[in-house]
Amino acid sequence: MSGLSPIELTLRVSLSATAVSLVAGTALGFVLQWHRLPFRRFFMALSMMPLVLPPTVLGYYLLILMGRRSWIGQGWEALTGAPLVFTVTAAVIAASVAATPIVARQVAAAISAIDRDALEAAQIDGAGRLRILTDIYLPLLRPSLLAAGSIAFARAVGDFGATLMVAGNIPGRTQTASIAIYEMVNSGRDGEALGLVVIVSLLSLAVLVYATEPLTPPARR
Repeated sequence: MSGLSPIELTLRVSLSATAVSLVAGTALGFVLQWHRLPFRRFFMALSMMPLVLPPTVLGYYLLILMGRRSWIGQGWEALTGAPLVFTVTAAVIAASVAATPIVARQVAAAISAIDRDALEAAQIDGAGRLRILTDIYLPLLRPSLLAAGSIAFARAVGDFGATLMVAGNIPGRTQTASIAIYEMVNSGRDGEALGLVVIVSLLSLAVLVYATEPLTPPARR
């Protein structure tokens, strides 16, 4: 994957992070809607922490969890022969952690809106959990998943602090668009920075236009 431009690398990282966050966020959304979950309010708040923590703080936590002294970092290095930090995989993990709460929140809200009578009717008819998931939950959650995935992708495109902390700034390998813009501005390459800013802005705008539902005007009396 060496030699990729910042935009190419950003797209690859963002698409991978979106896929990871959709799976993890959907699972987390179901867990958060489990009313018997102990300390449910605490876990709901904890799951939203990546959205409110300063990016460098989130990146520091990830660096501790994935560094060469952690069991995750040591296990990864034992399997691959290389450290986990300062790789494109680390960039994907950082962007995924930042985007997963967005998906979880959307999925949890969508689950709470599902008609419980339909679920109870399916159970009475003998439908198992897998069939209820595939025939009821997933079709009803599809619009929310599409919207959440689009916003998660836009969030991953713009990730900076956490990605910089765990993936570094290696041109062609881990230098995403947001990191490249920062370096260009610092080195006085304003024209190149402006070009990347425009590309990233248009990409994010296109994704948000796709994800945003138009407001329905109030009915006239």
